[in-house]
Amino acid sequence: MAIDITVPQLGESIVEATVVQWFKKEGEAVTTGEALLELETEKVTLEVNANDSGVLVRIERAAGEDVRIGDLLGVLDESAGVGTGETGAAAAGATDEAEGPADDPERSGAADGGDAGGSERNVAVPDDRVTPVARRMADEAGISLSDVEGTGMGGRIRREDVERAVAERKEESAASAETTRDDREEIVPMSRRRRTIASRLVEAQRTAAMLTTFNEVDMSTVMTIRRRNREAFEERHGVRLGFMSFFVKAVIGALKDFPELNAEIRGDSIIRKRYYDIGIAVGAEDGLVVPVLRDADRMSFAEIESGIRAFAARAGDGTLSLEDLRGGTFTITNGGVFGSMLSTPILNPPQVGILGLHRIDDRPVAVDGEVAIRPMMYVALSYDHRIIDGREAVQFLGRVKSLIEVPAALLLET
Repeated sequence: MAIDITVPQLGESIVEATVVQWFKKEGEAVTTGEALLELETEKVTLEVNANDSGVLVRIERAAGEDVRIGDLLGVLDESAGVGTGETGAAAAGATDEAEGPADDPERSGAADGGDAGGSERNVAVPDDRVTPVARRMADEAGISLSDVEGTGMGGRIRREDVERAVAERKEESAASAETTRDDREEIVPMSRRRRTIASRLVEAQRTAAMLTTFNEVDMSTVMTIRRRNREAFEERHGVRLGFMSFFVKAVIGALKDFPELNAEIRGDSIIRKRYYDIGIAVGAEDGLVVPVLRDADRMSFAEIESGIRAFAARAGDGTLSLEDLRGGTFTITNGGVFGSMLSTPILNPPQVGILGLHRIDDRPVAVDGEVAIRPMMYVALSYDHRIIDGREAVQFLGRVKSLIEVPAALLLET
């Protein structure tokens, strides 16, 4: 019996993915639970496993193709004799028979002459011969799909094929010019995650009335606490005491005083969250990700530090799950680890507030009428002015400042 392999549910608000690679070839035997292929979403990379045993008789969507939830990825034949001595060769024969018509020029998308002009000729290419993303890219670039060689299954035109055609056209244009820059430029396609990050950042700036307010924090007391308790804390909890746990606690204390910053806008309503899921921005190889500390107000300093370090490790090896990244009511991002002195963080929709931390520098400041050298950090709060007034934003940031500079109050406030 033929069993369809389809794109599974990908997580909250995720509807598209890209096929990264198939672990199995057509004609190969598959057992229940075995990994068939890998999909990349805007947030994570995940495996699609076989729900039944059988033989992979057909691959419908090749590596590099964009797919949506429910799309057919391939076909598994559970009656193909897995474990009964029948080899995958028989299934491969069935696959060859099924794919035979694809060699027909009429089915393989071979185009005869036609009108010049990208969009008009692209309409003539059947939908089943080109991925939706490839069609859109071709239309935007003014490329005729009839001039693009498809390298997908059965000659299907994929995103990479259009990108190659665009690159070839640029190379031809450059070759006709007096000076060529081919050896000085490199075309690197964006990953799905990078494309998503780019579109969301632009969308955040377009849809929110985003402003940023700044303050500076004297880190003297926190640094003294860390220095005095570092060894004992690590010995007791198995994790180092960092700065982030102090800021998570301080942010939660401030959010309780200013609940609009722990809210979101839905239509004409303001949804105030009575829970504190704090997103922690973490740098990954192909872009920034924001895993979430659930119910961070109930977590100890050690639990916060352990959670952040676990996120960083999983971001590094690409094992963050969709659940790790789902939701979040407020975000903290620390550009200071990369040496940033000052920045304006961009909101993480639908959240309406994000706190940016920066490097700590010794600077002269006035203390009790005298000049003193103190370890100072600039902090930045970006907020959605549609529901948060400047006064609230300034007071929120001032509350964070006071809780960091007098951290003993954190035990009472969070």
